[in-house]
Amino acid sequence: MKFKTRKTAVAALVSSALFCSPFLAYAQDANEEVEAESKSKKDVELILVTGSFVRRSENFESPSPLAVVDSVAIDSIGAKNIADITQTLTINTGAENNPDAFTQNATAGTSNINLRGLGVASTLVLLNNKRQVVTAQPTNEGLNFVDTSSLVPMIAIDRMEVVKDGASALYGSDAVAGVVNFITKRNYDGAMVSVDYQDGAHGDNKEYIFQGLWGATGDNGSVLAAISYTNRSPLFLSDRRLSRPEDDTSALGNPASYFVTIPGAGALPIIDPYGCEEFGGAPNLLAPSGTIPGLEVGFCGFDFGKFYSYVADESRINSYVRADYEFANDITWTAELSMARNRAERGGAPSFPILTSPIVPDYHPQNPFGQSVAFFGRAEGNGFDGDPANTESDTFRFSTNLQGVTDSGFWEVSYTRAVNDFLFKVPDVLNTEFQLALYGLGGSACDPIAGTPGEGNCEFFNPFATSYSSAPNSDYVVDSFTGTEIIDSKADLEVFEAFTSFDIFEMSSGFAALAVGVQYREEQLSQDYDDLANQDSFTFVIGNPDIDGSQDVWAAFGELALPLSEDLDMQLAVRYEDYGGSIGSTVDPKLAVSYRATDEFSLRGSISTSFRAPTVFLAQGGATSLQQLIDPVQGVTAFVAVRTSGNEDLKPEESTAYNIGFSYEPFRDFSIELDYWNFEFKDLIIQENAQAVLNLDPTDTDRIIRAGDPLNGPVLQVNNTYVNASEMETSGIDFVTSYKIDTEFGSFTPSLNGTYTMKYDLMDPQAGNIDGAGRRNFNNIGVSSPELRMNFGLAWKNDIHAANLFVRYISSYDDDQNCADGTTNLGACTNGLYEVDSHVTVDAQYNIDLGSLFETEQSYVVTVGGLNLFDEDPPQLFTNSGFDSKVHDPRGRQIYARLAVEF
Repeated sequence: MKFKTRKTAVAALVSSALFCSPFLAYAQDANEEVEAESKSKKDVELILVTGSFVRRSENFESPSPLAVVDSVAIDSIGAKNIADITQTLTINTGAENNPDAFTQNATAGTSNINLRGLGVASTLVLLNNKRQVVTAQPTNEGLNFVDTSSLVPMIAIDRMEVVKDGASALYGSDAVAGVVNFITKRNYDGAMVSVDYQDGAHGDNKEYIFQGLWGATGDNGSVLAAISYTNRSPLFLSDRRLSRPEDDTSALGNPASYFVTIPGAGALPIIDPYGCEEFGGAPNLLAPSGTIPGLEVGFCGFDFGKFYSYVADESRINSYVRADYEFANDITWTAELSMARNRAERGGAPSFPILTSPIVPDYHPQNPFGQSVAFFGRAEGNGFDGDPANTESDTFRFSTNLQGVTDSGFWEVSYTRAVNDFLFKVPDVLNTEFQLALYGLGGSACDPIAGTPGEGNCEFFNPFATSYSSAPNSDYVVDSFTGTEIIDSKADLEVFEAFTSFDIFEMSSGFAALAVGVQYREEQLSQDYDDLANQDSFTFVIGNPDIDGSQDVWAAFGELALPLSEDLDMQLAVRYEDYGGSIGSTVDPKLAVSYRATDEFSLRGSISTSFRAPTVFLAQGGATSLQQLIDPVQGVTAFVAVRTSGNEDLKPEESTAYNIGFSYEPFRDFSIELDYWNFEFKDLIIQENAQAVLNLDPTDTDRIIRAGDPLNGPVLQVNNTYVNASEMETSGIDFVTSYKIDTEFGSFTPSLNGTYTMKYDLMDPQAGNIDGAGRRNFNNIGVSSPELRMNFGLAWKNDIHAANLFVRYISSYDDDQNCADGTTNLGACTNGLYEVDSHVTVDAQYNIDLGSLFETEQSYVVTVGGLNLFDEDPPQLFTNSGFDSKVHDPRGRQIYARLAVEF
């Protein structure tokens, strides 16, 4: 049963580009009059595309910019997971797809999408047009996002559709930057298995992927099942050191430093007199040697970088099942079930810096100072193994719907339930227990009240360099103050939705169609910290209170499609959402128009508003993350704790988006598309930039916690919150072109697509007005924003052979963390900012259909390829890990092979 209409050039283009409908296709039995008419008109199936709830009429061309990446294109880029797809999109910038411990602290093993750099929570991710739950563990910025690693097996994906302008008027508040809709295969009959192996040029970084797909169709229904297993081995900084040692050096090391009271000078940091450099430390003198006889003023630095990983040790299992059945009364039932199990372990230092300034008493047997001193270091450093952090993410999703056909349209009711359980574990030193151990009352069997320091079951912990030689510490005492922070988080999504689409009246060029619907969704978030974390018992990650909150939303929406003439179509949409409470309600409209000036040239334009409410986490949550900051008081870079608290006084953010573009096809198989886009935000919800907070008032004792001297000592912690920034505006141009050339040697298709960011203006509450385009935006609320990203492709196909070549370019941009001479930016760079180099990488792939070659009943396709074939280093940054994890890939050359067998 299929809808019928006359086939136009536009309809042919849309159907060939999309292959099949995002929704199940509907049809009607044609009456005799229509059958008679169809004899002179070619019939095709009417489809619905992402960005509309109205079925497509015969002369409809989407007025919103829509990018489609089908399964062929996915295979051609050598994508092993969804992150590989999104990282190649020029419209995606600032996504967190590398397990960077310094900017992606607790979300290793996840991936996300960040259209236009507007935030990983500002793009609505759909699976077969239905919502997916967000991760229960937020980013460092406090944003809960859809983990694309937990959607479905790659082998089940038919295509990805991206609506590149604002879509809140259709889909709701979290479609601010656009919509990415992953659509699975339909009506598949057969079976397929594939095996992938990928090997990196550095370290032991390898990846194995096993996938299976099975499907069957019948007269009234179909079923599809898919499963995948991924195993990825880690890549450590020590395998490919991109950073300088000083970029990853902390002033808090072991050997450590001690704040000692010097007559006439106050409390000064003194490097461990027993040794520093000879035990692997990096002395950083703050006064000439000999200033204080027998003592060195400064810090004993610790290079923690080599313990961390660019790529986490990961394993993933994804499964997906879909079934549909068509009843005799033109009603179709569909259900889908997906589950994902992700495990990741990223490297970490032997222990974190201790930020609580514990006291080493004067009676400590190894204390050489003759007075009680404040310890400035970490429990374990050089010579010890790293302590990894572990994440466990389990995602479950069930969605079902009923769809029916009416005389002039269709209807659908659906229910979706999705849950993410996320467990994060990281070891750290316990505050009270560590202080007791310095007092000589360490050990699990020591009674701190009745015990005697250093006797019986009570031991001293030796923080001095003599622990490397004459006075080592026992495992007994170290174990007594070592704990593990455990965050057990859960996100729960429930959605009820019903809508109908139908023709309402006939116009001169076709029927006007209307879609109306309602939606109710409830989102719950809880974070259960362990008892020690509830008591702020840790010396670095500190801890946090538990979080438990929910948010429910009622929505009503409508869309009107008007074929104003044979060449002019208009789309009107509006959505009402009610959050209740202090957030309130919003009405967001959208107007979009497409105009076919000629058969070769068409114009499109759209304007819409959006509204994004504060999430449960932003209003009620809180977390401690680890960030590298520049201390303007001491003029040094410090690796410190940033503790962020929720803000229940947040207002919703609002935005206006508009897009103007054209498509031009001067002759067959050659096309050009160009779009200008603009997003304007006000009351933008952001986490205060910790560097900006520090720069604004570095001696604010309420927000800046320092060791020793509260005004001039080393920075230990910055306290911040979530606020409504004044405004942000970003605009740019997307361009896509391709040309298919048929020759006697096969078909060649060169292509070029790119995004040029013209404006990325920010109003930062602390940093002020910022021109963020072409900047890293380290010192403000923005993300890294290279002005130009381009992909040049060349595809070749000849019978059973096919090959692809891609050249990927990312333009240079300024690093506002560092000056041009490589020194730290402390507020004024005489010669300008450090320029991050432009970056060019080359990918290539070849595949052959052995099944056709040997004329077998099964299909055997062998693929070999490489990513970053010339092993280009990512541009260097003078920062932790040495590169920009939001823009570049640290892995270097990756060679892969795949065997796919279809029965």
